[in-house]
Amino acid sequence: MAQFFEIHPDNPQQRLLKQAAALLARGEVLAVPTDSSYALVCHLDDKDAVDKLRRLRQVDDKHHLTLLCRDLSELSTYARVDNKQYRLLKAATPGPYTFLLEATREVPRRVSHPQRKTIGLRVPDHKALCELLTLHGEPLLATTLIPPGESEAMNDAALIRARFEKQIGAVIDAGACASEPTTVVDLTPMGAGGDPVLIRQGRGPASVLGL
Repeated sequence: MAQFFEIHPDNPQQRLLKQAAALLARGEVLAVPTDSSYALVCHLDDKDAVDKLRRLRQVDDKHHLTLLCRDLSELSTYARVDNKQYRLLKAATPGPYTFLLEATREVPRRVSHPQRKTIGLRVPDHKALCELLTLHGEPLLATTLIPPGESEAMNDAALIRARFEKQIGAVIDAGACASEPTTVVDLTPMGAGGDPVLIRQGRGPASVLGL
């Protein structure tokens, strides 16, 4: 039975978030709100948890998973970033953007894209989630909470609990999400002198990145 944590959106209760962080440390998958939509998250270095995350979404290893980072300094540990890429990242974070970047060796091979060796990274602008990331102490691996066979993300915490209560460890309810996916931008071409590529227009304005 999934636990249900009702978190205040502006003043998140540390006691409840610590309980959620403990579940992550034990290998549980959680449903958490972000500044775009709900996501399923787990510990980056837990193979069983990562496999469960993929099973819940029914996606294979070619589906880009995303690392949720607390800030850009943490992001640079897991991705190779040059000065031009960093300036774009700084302009758009924190916020509803996912960036595809070349993964470093700090990223487990099973998590990065098997052919491209890339990883999706983002710094969310959501107080409760950021507090959870701080308590967890490192990035969380995430995927948008889109049920198998559907195209829209779930954003009602009670419905998420009812549907996944026997499959995940907990649901964090901190109020409604934006119900709009992140804007996805591929920054890897910049490493060879190219331009960033807009993969998906979502909640984040592409104009912030000059696209």
